[in-house]
Amino acid sequence: MTAPAVLICDDHALFAESLALVLAGAGYEITAVTHSPDEALAVLASTTVDICVFDVGFGTTSVVGRLRDLRAAAGQAHLVLLSGNLDEATIRAGLAAGVRGFACKNGHIAEITGALGRVAGGELVTGTAVAPARVATPVALTPREREVLGYLAQAEDTKALARMLGVGWATARSHVRSVLTKLGAHTRLEAVTVAVRSGLIDPDIGEYRPARATARERTHV
Repeated sequence: MTAPAVLICDDHALFAESLALVLAGAGYEITAVTHSPDEALAVLASTTVDICVFDVGFGTTSVVGRLRDLRAAAGQAHLVLLSGNLDEATIRAGLAAGVRGFACKNGHIAEITGALGRVAGGELVTGTAVAPARVATPVALTPREREVLGYLAQAEDTKALARMLGVGWATARSHVRSVLTKLGAHTRLEAVTVAVRSGLIDPDIGEYRPARATARERTHV
């Protein structure tokens, strides 16, 4: 059986590339990883895929308004939408535009791969209208570590991170390790995933939510 060919479109490079690796490991063929609807349309103009995975939010805009064009360009491919805040309005608009699957970005990665598998099998997967409840975050991040976490969510590498922080590479790496340790994560992706599920990072814009800082965090500022 031929592996389903997948196009991923998400403006957060860390999430997009990580999802591509997970799906490739699960047996999917990754045709392209794009970061805007226009890039996706350019790929679809010359390439046939089986599943198109789109993030709902692109900066301050939504992909919902582009779904008709994307649906037409995708041909027989199934469309799947991902969002950190999957609501009824998005699901209704997606269904009207021919979307076949929906999944929350701040859920477990297995929920996304499971949804894609069901869609590939011909099912309509609507997911849930409300994103899963956020979990409490028993960590005490310093202001600098919060800044680092925000950059990690934007997929900045250590060299770029050091430049943005105005520190050396070794110091930047030390900050990253500290963030991973406090979040109980082994990789940057895992740290960002924990932060998203904890409500510290907005999954649609990839930024730290200072208003979400826990009481314990505030006592360490």
